[in-house]
Amino acid sequence: MKKIALTLAFATTCFANATLAQDSAEKPPYENWVGVFGQYHQADSDKPDPVGGLDDGRGLGGELGFRFDPTWAVRFELTRLLIDNDSSVAASLADDGTMLGADLMYFLEDDAAYLFGGVREQSLRDSYRMVSLGVGKHWAVSEDWRVITEAAAYHDIGQNYQDFSLKLGLAYIFGERSTGTIERPDSDGDGVYDAVDRCPNTPPGTQVDATGCNIDLDGDGVINAMDECPRTPVGVAVNERGCPLKDSDGDGVTDDMDECPDTPATDRVDEVGCSVFEQVEVFVEIDILFENDSSEVTNPRSELILEFVDFMNRFPNTSAVIEGHTSAVGDTDYNQALSQRRADAIRQLLIDEYSIDASRLDAVGFGESRLKFNDDTEEAHRLNRRTEARVTATVEEKVTRD
Repeated sequence: MKKIALTLAFATTCFANATLAQDSAEKPPYENWVGVFGQYHQADSDKPDPVGGLDDGRGLGGELGFRFDPTWAVRFELTRLLIDNDSSVAASLADDGTMLGADLMYFLEDDAAYLFGGVREQSLRDSYRMVSLGVGKHWAVSEDWRVITEAAAYHDIGQNYQDFSLKLGLAYIFGERSTGTIERPDSDGDGVYDAVDRCPNTPPGTQVDATGCNIDLDGDGVINAMDECPRTPVGVAVNERGCPLKDSDGDGVTDDMDECPDTPATDRVDEVGCSVFEQVEVFVEIDILFENDSSEVTNPRSELILEFVDFMNRFPNTSAVIEGHTSAVGDTDYNQALSQRRADAIRQLLIDEYSIDASRLDAVGFGESRLKFNDDTEEAHRLNRRTEARVTATVEEKVTRD
């Protein structure tokens, strides 16, 4: 019965091989191999019934494989096993025997690994019929040689025993071989086979997606798979979803980047859509004339004084020096004192009448040392009887568009 079961398993596997080979009759042959291996085998500790006691052991064997297309192969193997006993079980003994098997193998893309399943006939003290399931890889070391690594699990069909094994081996490749690539037509040469190409007439050189279509049909820089607006007109700026961006205030910065969305149309803006400012120096001057030999301010609400006060209020961090002057007529020392009284009069007016902080104002008399006009005329003397002040501040002003 055991031999019959194994024969049926082999026949089933060979039939699958023949069927698949027939389906691929038009395809080139693939590599076959013969190999030897060493094996670590972990037997179920319940074996043999009823005493149990088997432990792990080792095996040495050989295998023969036939690969008939890029993904499918069949393999036959014969292993000599020597299984140790568990010394804690007095009645248990070491056991040796053979294991004969056949597997159907499925190779992943680029031979990254393979999966396999099949049947085993294990003959130790008793015989066990098992199904196998595992994973492995053939590591190419040369054109003709492969290193075999493999892990497998075995399930006894009749008694539910569970075995495990690890394999390390060396295989020799024989027979005619190929790259394992099946020729599939690609009429437009875009790298996508005709069978899945939804755009079969793509112009040469066009970058395409997995379906063979232009990867960015509207040319907006967003690939079709992510593009929610696939028909965006050429040249229109789009967001990460491929949809047109808006510029509500027309400043050249799209709304998604605009931190100042209501910029006036006349303003130049920066990269985030906000008005650009530049520092500009502004100033105000005061020039008050006095009567001859007088320090009285005859018009304390003159336009010049009001303009000066307004500037000082708008720029509270500024300060001023009020300068007093006289004409060249009269005694020099007297003129010096007169110019100081004129400067003090303007300073005190700004403090008392306009509430300018006294710490922001100084008064200095220059007498006749700084004449504006040197002519010895009544007009020149009149214009020299004066007080002057200049206040400067730095402000930021908007830059207009070109």
